[in-house]
Amino acid sequence: MTVLGVDIGTSSSKGVLVGGDGTVLGTAVRPHAVSRPRPGHVEMDARVWWDEFIAMARELVTPGTLVEAVGVSGMGPCVALADETDAPLHPAVLYGVDTRATAQIARLDAELGRDAVLGRCGSLLSTQAVGPKIVWLAEHRPDVTARARRLYMPSSYLVRQLTGVYVLDHHSASQSVPLYDSLGQEWYRPWARRIAPDIELPPLRWPGEIAGRVTAEASTATGLPIGVPVVTGTIDAWSEALSVGAQGTGDLMLMYGSTMFLINTVSERLLVPQLWSTVGALPGTRSLAGGMATSGVITDWLRDLLGVPDHHALLAEAEASGPGAKGLLMLPYFAGERTPVADPDARGVIAGLTVEHTRGDLYRAALEASAYGVRHNVEAMRAAGADIRRVVAVGGGTRGGLWTRIVSDVTGLEQEIRTVTIGASYGAAFLAAAAIADVDIDTWNPVHERVVPDVRRRSRYDDLYGLYLRLYPATRDIGHALARHQRALAEDPPR
Repeated sequence: MTVLGVDIGTSSSKGVLVGGDGTVLGTAVRPHAVSRPRPGHVEMDARVWWDEFIAMARELVTPGTLVEAVGVSGMGPCVALADETDAPLHPAVLYGVDTRATAQIARLDAELGRDAVLGRCGSLLSTQAVGPKIVWLAEHRPDVTARARRLYMPSSYLVRQLTGVYVLDHHSASQSVPLYDSLGQEWYRPWARRIAPDIELPPLRWPGEIAGRVTAEASTATGLPIGVPVVTGTIDAWSEALSVGAQGTGDLMLMYGSTMFLINTVSERLLVPQLWSTVGALPGTRSLAGGMATSGVITDWLRDLLGVPDHHALLAEAEASGPGAKGLLMLPYFAGERTPVADPDARGVIAGLTVEHTRGDLYRAALEASAYGVRHNVEAMRAAGADIRRVVAVGGGTRGGLWTRIVSDVTGLEQEIRTVTIGASYGAAFLAAAAIADVDIDTWNPVHERVVPDVRRRSRYDDLYGLYLRLYPATRDIGHALARHQRALAEDPPR
């Protein structure tokens, strides 16, 4: 058995060809950039998703390779509106990193009631929510919503192109606040009709269900055989969790990527205003999740700003900097912040700078900032009643060792790292394999190493974490004023 998994991420698309025993037979990557046309706006042309899928399928599926199933995943929740012919009408509005709809969030809160939304949907309206972004488009681009008939996310768009089937998975739907009833596990028609009256919401299936089969047209484009089953797929973070076996009650997945994401599998629905309560990727499961707006994005920004060709040199310099980054403290709110702060106008801060500080100190401060953000989310989860028994790390940031060690030292959590850390594309491949055969992720992807916190560093990091928690409220008003200034400059640039 050979399966293909493809994930559409924020900074790249990744494909993986996997054998029946979990062995990675080939990988492909297509870097891309999102568009940021205005402060708070983060978009991407949905047609790129299909173009990159085609390119990676052509690269991986060589003559003689018999692919027996296809899995897909992608960033989300996103809002990609298309007409009745599936032609995209506007660049896809991305997940919580896009913060344009703050006014619509406030208005929907007033109209629907915050408690009512939390009770029915499991999460409050936030920059992560789909509904306010649809309302924003209706108000600012009525020409788009007047023609919109379908709602896509990266995984569902690929399924449509591959099979002709219009479908969305339950987990992605549960992040489409306030359109989905997380108790009844179906679209909530009263609010859906109010927010998206002309959009035909897709039928719902679970991520591992077969959505359809590769059509003749898709076969010609991709080189995949006609009739190969394609699973429904889901949002990348939940696919990442599946890729490392983090789907049991008490499991916490940490996704080290452009953003940091946390998913705790819980035994019952926990309603927490600061976090997201969703249905899980597997039937019968529920999740309590958190997500930072940036993490790896900041290290990429620093690398580009400093003109360093890759991260290896900066990681070595950050290692030499030592715990505490020689007295630097960073707030990682470079694109606002999602959980648990829920402040799209929060701004990044680097405190303690002197002329003696080096680029290695800055890089170390960025890694430590993401670790403090993880601890902040973990503490919010535990305060809500989450039982965190096991932590599994995944994603590109697990390579090299320093970042994961810092997170363990700051949080006091031991982390498992599996043999394969590719992430969401591997999880998509596993879902595809599980749809047609009896496979086990622990056999596919066993534990490779464990990252154990260094207790000698705990007191120092405890002190710095206390300062981290104080830094945001101390600078919040200034950050908000600067955010307003940035928006004003975007509206009327200086001449």
